Amino acid sequence: MFDFDMLLMVGLKVLFALLMIGAVMTMAGYSVLAERKVSAWMQGRVGPNRTVLPFFVHIPFIGKFLKGLGMFQPLADGLKFLFKEEMIPGHVNKLYYNLAPIVALVPALTTMTVLPFGEFFAEDGRTIPLMLANLEVGILFVLAISSLGVYGIVLAGWSSNSKYPFLGGIRSSAQMISYELAMGLSLLPIFLWVSEPGTGAMGLSLVDIVNSQNARAWLLLVQPLSALIFLIALFAETNRLPFDMPESETDLVGGFHTEYGGFKFGIFFVAE
Repeated sequence: MFDFDMLLMVGLKVLFALLMIGAVMTMAGYSVLAERKVSAWMQGRVGPNRTVLPFFVHIPFIGKFLKGLGMFQPLADGLKFLFKEEMIPGHVNKLYYNLAPIVALVPALTTMTVLPFGEFFAEDGRTIPLMLANLEVGILFVLAISSLGVYGIVLAGWSSNSKYPFLGGIRSSAQMISYELAMGLSLLPIFLWVSEPGTGAMGLSLVDIVNSQNARAWLLLVQPLSALIFLIALFAETNRLPFDMPESETDLVGGFHTEYGGFKFGIFFVAE
């Protein structure tokens, strides 16, 4: 028998997944823009302020204001990565060279399936989390899947058959594995705080972690040391300043993605 409700549920899940990917990609682009603006401010520069869409440039005040903030720069960067000619060096291992960006991106997208974006109240009174998969061990799932991204970096450095990407891959993998321990330990106090007293069970569900902040207080205020350690480890995991030694331009040109350009380089950029 044809189950229309099941088909509708699957369709809504697919639609939500597409919207979620679009929203996360947009946030990633503007996070990079914010990073570039802050870096420019620290170095006494202006930062991105030239890109503008033809329609917005004719709007009084607003067009120039958005242009000065560089609000259209992420769109320009995305189009550049998408349409830029791709040059594959002849000395690379083409199979693993093409596979590495996918291996790096898939774990980053997979972790979004357990992130709660909100709640939807059904007609029968049930509270359905606005997420693709509500796992009881959601935080462990995120830590486990995100740790697989190091394989893409190692593949990129090794398959390039060049000393600079190889050294960058070794540096990046060592740094990511090292700071994953600190990131995991910083979350232990959160598990104990969210768990129900007397049950002995640890709160590993991301939905429970979010809801606990409504009932008690923000975890940032309760566990400031854990938040600081997690923030530092997060910067190190994504190779951002000041933990950018794996991509050091002065001695490694560009790190593990030195031999990459165009769309494949953009995939690494999004995965970080």
